[in-house]
Amino acid sequence: MKSTERMVNLALAGLTLAPLVVKVNPNLNVILTACLTVFVGCYRSVKPTPPSETMSNEHAMRFPFVGSAMLLSLFLLFKFLSKDLVNAVLTCYFFVLGIVALSATLLPSIKRFLPKHLNDDAIIWHFPYFRSLEIEFTRSQMVAAVPGAFFCAWYALKKHWLANNILGLAFCIQGIEMLSLGSFKTGAILLAGLFIYDIFWVFFTPVMVSVAKSFDAPIKLLFPTSDTARPFSMLGLGDIVIPGIFVALALRFDVSRGKQPQYFKSAFLGYAVGVVLTIIVMNWFQAAQPALLYIVPAVIGCLAGHCIWNGDVKQLLEFDESKAAADSSQEESDVKASKKVE
Repeated sequence: MKSTERMVNLALAGLTLAPLVVKVNPNLNVILTACLTVFVGCYRSVKPTPPSETMSNEHAMRFPFVGSAMLLSLFLLFKFLSKDLVNAVLTCYFFVLGIVALSATLLPSIKRFLPKHLNDDAIIWHFPYFRSLEIEFTRSQMVAAVPGAFFCAWYALKKHWLANNILGLAFCIQGIEMLSLGSFKTGAILLAGLFIYDIFWVFFTPVMVSVAKSFDAPIKLLFPTSDTARPFSMLGLGDIVIPGIFVALALRFDVSRGKQPQYFKSAFLGYAVGVVLTIIVMNWFQAAQPALLYIVPAVIGCLAGHCIWNGDVKQLLEFDESKAAADSSQEESDVKASKKVE
């Protein structure tokens, strides 16, 4: 599978750079970029320990309301303050965040070419005047931060669509890799809530479309078109990350059972179908569409149908990633203890 992952990484990199040299159909570009990004993030999320940030049912229920408050706040900021001022503040914030995300995304590839001591030896740096605050990092992370700083500076100075997309893809991959829903029940609650959230803010108010057009930050991917009236097609990062963490959970569920990624394939297929449906409806009506309206039913429907067909509904609903990880570590400890006794 490592060779497949490398091929997908290269395909994503090539597709991101392709519009610089050849004309790429923006609809095809949206579909392939979204699917490849989800695939990369899902496989990067498979680790000996589950992702560091796990969402609870309560967090999943609150998420659409928190997202709505943030969206409305941004809308009001752009309405009553200077757009340039708001975007300047946001650019500073995303400059720092972008360096962290892009360096973390590049780190696994960079570590393969560096000596072991550069990857393992930690450096602890204390903030001046605040000695209790400290940052721990390795030299390999410092090396990875160099291209991260370059792309962030390029984006801040030029706001080029390629720099925007590179940072956006890094945010997506890190989000899918680091976030965990914990269980499929939590995932279903989150997706159902955001399904309603997306429909309300796109169809019933001008808020989301207005913020997306005004927000000059890498919170969306831009795909060049040949239409001078509409030079870019857009896809929000949430339309990749939110379904992506659900698809990644399906992959880790397969891995926890020691089986080939069967449910990952059905969830991933559902995601691809949802993105394709979004593009078809968007072009048919020539209007912005809430992507989660099509992606959420497709992902949940494909996974549920496959699960019902195989008779694994109970196992899937009872799956809890934190408990599965604890059981796995306990088994490893028991194996090590038995070896010592022998």
